[in-house]
Amino acid sequence: MSFPTHRPRRLRTTPAMRRLTAEHRLSAAELILPAFIREGLTEPNPIASMPGVQQHTTDSLKRAAAEAVQLGVGGIMLFGVPAVRDARGTASLDPNGVLNKAIRDVRAEVGDELVIMSDVCLDEFTDHGHCGVLDANGYVDNDATLEIYGQMAVAQADAGAHVLGPSGMMDGQVAVIRQALEESGHATTAVVAYAAKYASAFYGPFREAVDSQLTGDRRTYQMDAANRREAILEVDLDLAEGADMVMVKPAMSYLDILADVAAMSPVPVAAYQISGEYSMIEAAAANGWIDRRAAITESVLGIKRAGANMVLTYWASELAGWLKESR
Repeated sequence: MSFPTHRPRRLRTTPAMRRLTAEHRLSAAELILPAFIREGLTEPNPIASMPGVQQHTTDSLKRAAAEAVQLGVGGIMLFGVPAVRDARGTASLDPNGVLNKAIRDVRAEVGDELVIMSDVCLDEFTDHGHCGVLDANGYVDNDATLEIYGQMAVAQADAGAHVLGPSGMMDGQVAVIRQALEESGHATTAVVAYAAKYASAFYGPFREAVDSQLTGDRRTYQMDAANRREAILEVDLDLAEGADMVMVKPAMSYLDILADVAAMSPVPVAAYQISGEYSMIEAAAANGWIDRRAAITESVLGIKRAGANMVLTYWASELAGWLKESR
């Protein structure tokens, strides 16, 4: 290839030309809105570390889900914050508990027009903030936790979730959940495995969003940021256990992992643009340091370009609105 025969700038001459030749495009249908509901609220509660995001009441959550449908958003991922916690997270199994009730309410509001996803993890429900039950030494007991995950999965499927998201990074979690679903008559309920979920400093604002009780860290079960090959092992295991989709979390600092997973996965790949990623852009934009809309769009497009078929982002509805405007 030689100059002047080849001038790549020819395909950048006008906005229309750039649109025509773009290799990747964002679509509202590929976006998933994470949403929090907190038990006992009478009004939505803004999350200080995540400007623009709130803990919902039942009514505000239903409105958010209905708005997502109108904007063409693909899905919603629900997280529940209970009023009472204990060492085993038993509120997670209550059919009328905050998360299971929210699933039913959202399903009643939007039916099958929005893919309703729910978090299968104990961290919001335990009084110690870990993703599983603890043994006598304070270590997360993998297999005892799996038993509860299976029960949680059935409760959430009973409530009407289309997709379950086991996020605790327990070994064998997908297999146990898949078996529990099959045995309880939920053969068509899908599982999106948090297959490569890393221990990350960028989860900070999420801890406020779910009123986390955690002291210490989750490094004995979430992945080490230094490890790349291990992600493929984790994905392979989850695929063998029956995962219908796999996820990489976080997104921004792990685009290499996302690209690796996308290159080998026979099933759809999701990536979660987590709370810290969101809050950094919001903070920089609030200070006038970056163009907010352009930065949001570029950040999500980068995740898509790295290989994600779907992106969980707190900007899902807002971004979907922008995409609708630009059509």
